[in-house]
Amino acid sequence: MKIIFMGTPDFSVGPLEALIEAGYEISLVVCQPDRPKGRSGELCPCPVKECAVKHGLKVFQPERIKRPEAVEELKKYPADVFVVSAFGQILSKEILTMPRYGCINIHASLLPKYRGAAPIQYAVINGDKESGVTIMQMDEGIDTGDILLQKSVEIDSEETGGSLFDKLSAVGSELIVEALELLEKNELKPVKQDDTLSSHVGMLKKEDGLINWRKDAAVIERLIRGTDPWPGAYTYFRSKILKIWKAEAVMQSARADGVGVKPGSITAIDRECFYVECGNGSLKVTELQAEGKKRMSSADYLRGIRIEIGELLG
Repeated sequence: MKIIFMGTPDFSVGPLEALIEAGYEISLVVCQPDRPKGRSGELCPCPVKECAVKHGLKVFQPERIKRPEAVEELKKYPADVFVVSAFGQILSKEILTMPRYGCINIHASLLPKYRGAAPIQYAVINGDKESGVTIMQMDEGIDTGDILLQKSVEIDSEETGGSLFDKLSAVGSELIVEALELLEKNELKPVKQDDTLSSHVGMLKKEDGLINWRKDAAVIERLIRGTDPWPGAYTYFRSKILKIWKAEAVMQSARADGVGVKPGSITAIDRECFYVECGNGSLKVTELQAEGKKRMSSADYLRGIRIEIGELLG
């Protein structure tokens, strides 16, 4: 079976490596164009391109995959199926129907839940007990095609967006190889999605990491884990950005009476951590990053700065 693989970020590298290892012929790898990175603005290749180059594969990086010249380029490469994994562009109907088996997508959620761009992070942010990977037959909608194969993954109490990302990439790598084996044997049974159970999550933005201290401590703690490593949960302290990387929700107020304490107030400090009042409960902060500094434990942070009970974050 010949494959055109479409993907861009780290998540897609595992599936591409798995297809190569399984012996499939990758006739073309399609990914996003190189983008400027860092203060230098130097153009950098995406992880999928780096993987493709390492394996000596042909790479195509269209600015817009729907443009006629891009479609014509795709037609030059033989493929029985297009495998798509976090490519980052919407495919036209012409492209979707181009290969014999159509286009198959590796999606990091248990569809129809969490259609859209950030299913991994929102599974953690929303406190889900499980996530998973869906292998889906693509159609013209956004993650609305028939389900071909699914596998669930448990989300543990300390899961971050980054750790779940790694888990689901590994599952997707295994599942796409299994799906293609079944596809060749004509043993896949498509299942239509129940649209009444669907939900959509858009792309995360930097401002989505801003902490609202009026929310419950448990909600804020999940935001911290879900936005790790990007964009990171943050607040403001003494007019500078303060990122919070690890914390524990304490459902009682850190003050004995809990009365008259404004959300965002520092209510207790010890050598290892400090506590911040929330709309319900408080947050025990154990790892953070001050503006312009490296990520560090709260203990190290407190050794270098004097903070006072009653000071306000936010």
